[in-house]
Amino acid sequence: MKKQLLTAIWFTLATTLIFGVIYPLVVTGIAQVAFPSQANGSLIVKNGQVVGSRLIGQSFTADKYFHSRPSSAGNGYDPTASSGSNLGPTNQALISRVHDDVAKLQQERPGLLVPADMVTTSGSGLDPDISPANADFQVPRVAKARGMTVDELQQVVARHTLGRQYGIFGEPRVNVLELNLDLDAMAPAHP
Repeated sequence: MKKQLLTAIWFTLATTLIFGVIYPLVVTGIAQVAFPSQANGSLIVKNGQVVGSRLIGQSFTADKYFHSRPSSAGNGYDPTASSGSNLGPTNQALISRVHDDVAKLQQERPGLLVPADMVTTSGSGLDPDISPANADFQVPRVAKARGMTVDELQQVVARHTLGRQYGIFGEPRVNVLELNLDLDAMAPAHP
């Protein structure tokens, strides 16, 4: 019995050291060497300041910016509260919110269908991307606020539109933070 107990203790210590210390350090080291940007959160740095991550959405509300899709993570894009709202399609609170959001957006662009990702949240609540249709819907508002033509702005959006991952996974998308930073760099908005 004593031998079995010592074996169990040594095995626990050895596996804890291997899988709790050595393995994580090796994987972290490989990630830092092979994929340093991704291993450190895909951070976007501007003028020496971290302004966000390519992987986590941010809230933009001013007319001069493309708006992200709604977030249900905490007070919006809170990575410590990442999750969907868990409201089902028959939940009256969800139906009312979506209906109100659609009505507000249709005032901005009467007669146009509102893209689904403009009024629905992602599963994580942290999605940094919008659909090309969502971006296209917002082009006239942003162009007006920035004093740009619609054609000029559509070209900028096209440069930021990414296709399916590896050509087969997901849908085409536009990273909102990168697009807004590019716009700030090339055409500062009117006050």
